[in-house]
Amino acid sequence: MLRLHLTAATLLRVSAEGAATALVLTVSARTGDAASTGFVQMAMTLPYVLSGPLIGHGLDRTSRPRRLATVLACGYAVTTALLMVSVGRSPLALTLMVAVVVGCVEPIVSALTSLLPRFVPAERLSRAYGLEASSYNVAAIAGPALAATVAAVAGGGNTGIVTVAAAVLGLLLLPMLPFPPPRTRPERTRTGVGQIVMGGLSVLGGNRVLRALTVATTSAWFGYGGFAVAAVLLSQDIGGGPGAGGQLLACFALGSLAGSLASSRWLTPGRSEPVVLAGLVGFGTALAALAAAPSLPWAWTVCVLAGLAEGPLFAATLLLRQRESPPDRLGQVNTTGGSLKIGASAGGAALTGVFAGKLGADGLMLGIAAFQFTGAALWLWLRRSPGR
Repeated sequence: MLRLHLTAATLLRVSAEGAATALVLTVSARTGDAASTGFVQMAMTLPYVLSGPLIGHGLDRTSRPRRLATVLACGYAVTTALLMVSVGRSPLALTLMVAVVVGCVEPIVSALTSLLPRFVPAERLSRAYGLEASSYNVAAIAGPALAATVAAVAGGGNTGIVTVAAAVLGLLLLPMLPFPPPRTRPERTRTGVGQIVMGGLSVLGGNRVLRALTVATTSAWFGYGGFAVAAVLLSQDIGGGPGAGGQLLACFALGSLAGSLASSRWLTPGRSEPVVLAGLVGFGTALAALAAAPSLPWAWTVCVLAGLAEGPLFAATLLLRQRESPPDRLGQVNTTGGSLKIGASAGGAALTGVFAGKLGADGLMLGIAAFQFTGAALWLWLRRSPGR
């Protein structure tokens, strides 16, 4: 059953991870100018802040989670297909409207994680979360790679085919998963959007471990938002070719995958808290070392080491959320935490664009590393502070 879940979830995540690359290649092929892609990606990201907690709340409370997950995944597949068909051909306003709808349903891709405790025995949850973390890493590698491959073989205008195909395949597998209803049925009360969003935040803020984890990882992801830009600039500074920046990102993703798979073997809820600290410090140290990279092979090695630190950190984050969240709020906590990280990453990317010319690649890497060390310090401080 876990294999089927991982297959369906990974296919949907491959689609989501490959969408950004597919959009850039498609718009560039159809219009010759990919500048408008930034607006489309922003339109896809912004709704996540509200739709994520809403979808998590719905999965926590519905007695038919499989039906809800399938409907949302169907909405994601259909709207993604419409976006890939319309982008670069239709007026920008219409494309942005479609992108907003994609952003409203896309959180189901990550919300599936909250359903693991429904069918995985407690003694196997640690391994399941390690494999779940590796699912995101596989998607981060395969999504952009497949989009680039299709562009090379069939032309950039057809890149969206692989993104839609992955979403459809994942959608077809979802009905085969017997997601059981919640073990405890929450009381049915009328709840507004604001209350749902604040409900997830209240759980994250009211629990000492979750509060420390959320603040620490949000700080870390604010810095991580600029990593892709910094990697491309760094590769140029050390004499890499046009594709060297992508090579650094691929090395990081491979390291993250290896770290996630390894953590599925040894990581337990009791070990998760030290892993959070070690992951933040290790990731920050590797990024700081990248600032001093004298050559491309050095940078490849350090990027792999950075990924080896980040992979277990993500798996530990999933485990701690499951351990500390009320059973009827796990989906809401996962999606709210994910929304905060995505928002922080977008802010970090914007800040990187402002300071890239002034700081250069080395300065950017050191700045990103500083956010990891800040996250580690916040984790230690908030973890020891008294509860609310």
